[in-house]
Amino acid sequence: MGAASPDSGDLIVVEPARPGSPVAVVTINRPAALNALTKPMMISLAAAFRRLGADDAVAAVVLAGRGRAFCSGVDLTAAEDVFKGDVKDVATDPVAQMELCRKPIVGAIAGFAVTAGFEIALACDILVAGRSAKFLDTHATFGIFPSWGLSQKLSRIIGPNRAREVSLTCMPVTAEMAERWGLVNHIVDDTEVLSKAIEVAESIARNNRNLVVLYKSVINDGFQLDLKHAQALEKERGHKYYSGMTKEQFTNMQKFIQGRSSKPQSKM
Repeated sequence: MGAASPDSGDLIVVEPARPGSPVAVVTINRPAALNALTKPMMISLAAAFRRLGADDAVAAVVLAGRGRAFCSGVDLTAAEDVFKGDVKDVATDPVAQMELCRKPIVGAIAGFAVTAGFEIALACDILVAGRSAKFLDTHATFGIFPSWGLSQKLSRIIGPNRAREVSLTCMPVTAEMAERWGLVNHIVDDTEVLSKAIEVAESIARNNRNLVVLYKSVINDGFQLDLKHAQALEKERGHKYYSGMTKEQFTNMQKFIQGRSSKPQSKM
């Protein structure tokens, strides 16, 4: 992963969390418009995740927004250009590319995540929110039909009754509510959102990268199935994983485990 990439006039910025870090930070960088997405920004965001997913130097990705909002949704001044005719275009769909991304994605939610911004947050694997963060679904307010998964994902995370109230009344979900309902993993002070998200991503990056990619995949793919078929999927992929391991890999695994057992254990 090189230096910051100048995507869409620097409206989508990709850079390492620190020099030489295996964590990439993707920033939606249109703070004057509360990070509202234009069509070129959506294309650039999709391309960024496609690129990072294929980059062997990247172990995890953090997604953030600059300024007072994570993302206020689609720029409605260009609504027709965004919504008409291309809702099935996977290549330019940032949510689709996030879902296809092999690397874990940690969302850093500071400020508002509104409608499309809410959907982008739901495409992350782990969410860190600031204390003043709010999630808001305004599809029903503006007469916009959801097409990035909000109508299906939210109910699976917080339950159908809560999801119906959130989406049909367009009520804001505070960070505290989101944590209580299982939508958010961590709440921190607003100034600490990005650093906490990077901390979580770096914790992921310290582990076996190949296994992390496979583990994310089996969790996410299995979640689409009933428990019986999900367990069969885990068994099938586990068999494939171990069948493909060489004697040298098993030996290295044993050495690694022995090395860890000789170190003082954390009290966490």
